[in-house]
Amino acid sequence: MVFHHIGIACKNIEKEILKLKKIHSIKFQSEIVFDELQNVHLCMLTLENDFKIELVSGVTVDPFIKKGITNYHICYETKNIDEEIEFLLSNGAILASPKKEAILFNGRQVAFLLVSYGLIEILQQ
Repeated sequence: MVFHHIGIACKNIEKEILKLKKIHSIKFQSEIVFDELQNVHLCMLTLENDFKIELVSGVTVDPFIKKGITNYHICYETKNIDEEIEFLLSNGAILASPKKEAILFNGRQVAFLLVSYGLIEILQQ
């Protein structure tokens, strides 16, 4: 697995982008899209140093936001999502969301798992 991005939960993506622009140089900003499978709005930002942040808003992350939790997930990219899921499950991870197509990543497969340090997203290369 290779680090890909962090996911940040926010109430309003447009307002969060304005806040981030005050402290970071953003060299790429995707369109804000609605992912029906995850029931959230999403936007991918790439900062000047190529660090990627995915902004996530909607009913799926509202419980986190209400508790003041904005660090939502860490995403890792993998060559074989099925093997990676099996490996993680065999080492104590819990499947939080089965594989599905991700609109923000052009239909590439993603899955979410709970591990000891929080929620991770696995993204098929």
